[in-house]
Amino acid sequence: MEQKQQKLEAQSITVSVGGKEISFETGKIARQAGGSVMIRCGDTILLATACMGPALNEVDFLPLRVDYQEKFSSAGRTLGGFIKREGKPSEKEVLTCRLIDRPIRPMFESGYYNDTQVITKVLSYDGVNQTEPLAICAASAALVMSEIPFIKPIAAVRVGMIEGRFVINPTNEEMESSVLDLVLAGTEDAILMIEGYCDFLSEEQIMDSIEEGHQAIKVICQKLGEWQQVHGKEKNRADLHFLPEGLMEEVDGIMASPLQDAIRITEKQVREEALSTIRETVKERLLPEEGNKYKEFEVAMAMKKVTAHHMRQMILKEKKRCDGRGTADVRQIWIEMGLLPRTHGSTLFTRGETQAIAVCTLGGESMGQRYETLDLSDGLRNFYLQYSFPPYSVGEVGRMGPPGRREVGHGKLAERSLQAIIPKKDAFPYTIRLESNITESNGSSSMASVCGGCLSMMDAGVPIKRPIAGIAMGLILEKENFAILSDILGMEDALGDMDFKIAGDEKGITAFQLDIKIEGINPTIMKVALAQAKEGRIHILKKMLEACPKSKDSLSQYAPRIETIKIKPSQIGTVIGPGGKQIRAIVEETGVDINIDDDGYVSIASTSATGMERARQIIHDLTAEAEIGKTYKGKVVTIKDFGLFVAFLNVQGLCHISEIAHERVNKVEDYFKEGDEIEVKVLDIDRNGKIRLSRKALLEAPAAK
Repeated sequence: MEQKQQKLEAQSITVSVGGKEISFETGKIARQAGGSVMIRCGDTILLATACMGPALNEVDFLPLRVDYQEKFSSAGRTLGGFIKREGKPSEKEVLTCRLIDRPIRPMFESGYYNDTQVITKVLSYDGVNQTEPLAICAASAALVMSEIPFIKPIAAVRVGMIEGRFVINPTNEEMESSVLDLVLAGTEDAILMIEGYCDFLSEEQIMDSIEEGHQAIKVICQKLGEWQQVHGKEKNRADLHFLPEGLMEEVDGIMASPLQDAIRITEKQVREEALSTIRETVKERLLPEEGNKYKEFEVAMAMKKVTAHHMRQMILKEKKRCDGRGTADVRQIWIEMGLLPRTHGSTLFTRGETQAIAVCTLGGESMGQRYETLDLSDGLRNFYLQYSFPPYSVGEVGRMGPPGRREVGHGKLAERSLQAIIPKKDAFPYTIRLESNITESNGSSSMASVCGGCLSMMDAGVPIKRPIAGIAMGLILEKENFAILSDILGMEDALGDMDFKIAGDEKGITAFQLDIKIEGINPTIMKVALAQAKEGRIHILKKMLEACPKSKDSLSQYAPRIETIKIKPSQIGTVIGPGGKQIRAIVEETGVDINIDDDGYVSIASTSATGMERARQIIHDLTAEAEIGKTYKGKVVTIKDFGLFVAFLNVQGLCHISEIAHERVNKVEDYFKEGDEIEVKVLDIDRNGKIRLSRKALLEAPAAK
């Protein structure tokens, strides 16, 4: 019997933001997912899905996985390289995963520990409307419409600043002239995540941009909330797990007294040992071998909450922190310049128990980082920073291998913080590669990477525009009472309410990144945090300038030298040669590194002065044009009865038999053979480009008899 065909019915809403229409649709695609939403702006379309697995047994964390994928077919392209299928996430995809994860993670209901996955894919990309804010909105919408206990809708927008005017969700073309690149996400009531990069904007301009963006976020959240009321699934709270009644009181009774001393131990490892001893005592008391009243993971959760409570109260009531500092104090800083003798620039930057070895390497354009995105098939970065966080930096045993999402994110934050001070290519034609090797970590290694990266470039002689520093701020918020913490420790990050990283100098900000674990930060708290961060940033910058007042006047003896030659664009093919034969020959002969751009700028990089000079001479000879009256050294390439043809520069000319010598020449072979070197003078170049040469004009005329 033929089944009756079922019509696929979709429910949709549209919201106007920044003069652009954003539409959400559900009910037609990926219907077996817990929540599935298509989002569209222009011809950019993304699909987001949210699925809830079973509750995991005995875990004290939310097992959330966020994935984001850009299908190259969405832009009508095929991935470059041998394998044409998307595989390992690109840097852009990893960074977007983090942008989605950070604002949604704090918005799951308390006690929710189910295995959860959010997947967002770019299905169509128009090259105009950027995907990151749309991806966050789509993921939020999928969670809102699903049965997953997600507290309330969140939304995100990008904010640009063009000629002093804020633009919501600017196009790719508009972003090229923007001095601000800000992605922020939040609820109708509060901001949850900020990722911003700018060209030395003030704290006031930053606050204005955040407030402008939040107004647009409110509009989207209101629409999603209304949509959820009509079409959203009922939330499944059956698996929510809460601590047994009385457990917190029992744990606090055991921990409270020894905890007061332990959280005041200034050294991280000693403090951790003391806390570990206290935790073991609690386990022995509450988890006997037989007849356990509580489960082990429940006790672990309670111990974490009790530790956080007492640390937070110490800060709020005593204005004192674990390592003895006041709320606005920055840890002691040690700086050692030129740590590694054979690198082009290096610095050991230590701030308290956070330490980074920063290394700067200079090179030609071939050292640039190539990448591929939906917009570019072959992009090239002439400045990039690579961050590594080995397990020994926190005294642990762990995996080594390709960088994880955290390392990629921290490295990109430091890189984009420093991007604003990189000199223009015409002033400093080098590719700059920075490494930040974290050797100790106890809070804000990404901001240590900013400080160390800046100093290593100064040590390498890079003429940066101006030095900058970075600092991480924390927050402890209990109802109306709050404390802003400068230069936070790892424990304050883990048990506090905010991680706010800010880079810049005394006059402006180049990067700022905010993550909030609670919904409640307001403009007043934000302004206090920005002002306190400025004081800390200036303090750190002064310490940096004491160690290195300015960039070195000269490059390291081990750094390559780069010279640039300008040729006509029509001569590029001459230098490259058929299939690159000519340029490969120059590189093999001289050992230099050569790069040519479309405008005819030839960049030659070499550590050898001899190789540099030889390469420059070859390129000059290939591209220089013959001039009447000038003398050139050439080579005899062909001999005829009427004269000889001479190759010089990148051309050939005829030296007639009458121009070989003052005396009568009966036979050219009596004077020259093919392959001989000869010096000639250009007598004439006709309109067809034929060149008439003379050897006789360079010889002393015989004395008259």
